[in-house]
Amino acid sequence: MRGEPSCPKCGGRVRAPGLFADSWQCAVHGAVHPVQPVVPPSVDSIAVVVHHTQVPVWMPWPLPVGWLFTGIAYAGDDRTGGRATAVACSGPGPLGGTSELILIAEEIGVGLGARYAGIDGPDPGPYMTVEKPAEAKVLAVGRPTPLWHVSGTPGDRAVFAGEAGGLWLWAVVWPEQAGLLMYEELVLTDLRDAGAEIELLPCGALSRRLLQP
Repeated sequence: MRGEPSCPKCGGRVRAPGLFADSWQCAVHGAVHPVQPVVPPSVDSIAVVVHHTQVPVWMPWPLPVGWLFTGIAYAGDDRTGGRATAVACSGPGPLGGTSELILIAEEIGVGLGARYAGIDGPDPGPYMTVEKPAEAKVLAVGRPTPLWHVSGTPGDRAVFAGEAGGLWLWAVVWPEQAGLLMYEELVLTDLRDAGAEIELLPCGALSRRLLQP
């Protein structure tokens, strides 16, 4: 994902709009919203995404003790605006060691969340059993938001998904055991609404998970 726009669904190269197509094109998936190159985590990188996006930019806020912001990405372009965002954080895991969390907000069909989840996309619906009670819950801008376990994912991660404000909300956690984080009812803030306190955000090294799930 670093260096040039890529396909949100497979990470492959995309072709810019031109004479024969008015949208970005992936050779495998056709028209897509391109994932823009990822830059090192900073307050400035958040400002760029917030300026472009049409969807929330979710982050646990305040961050859990010892946790750091480790990167941000978005899918979209200057013409359409951001149609998906991904925010990465890392810190001490509930069972020891280091855990990583990526929160994705996206419109239906974009496919970025499914890519980080490691499943065939583009959406989580077929992989969730919403007839059963949700396994996790977050507070998204003060609203209780149920998240269901997403099945069929690789064994190295835990994945949860639900709906917030008519958009998909994904939470992807590494390692799988760190999925216990999602049972603590994280408080999520949309960084589009953040104030001056964002200047105090602790930043770590760029997450390799954000670059290559």
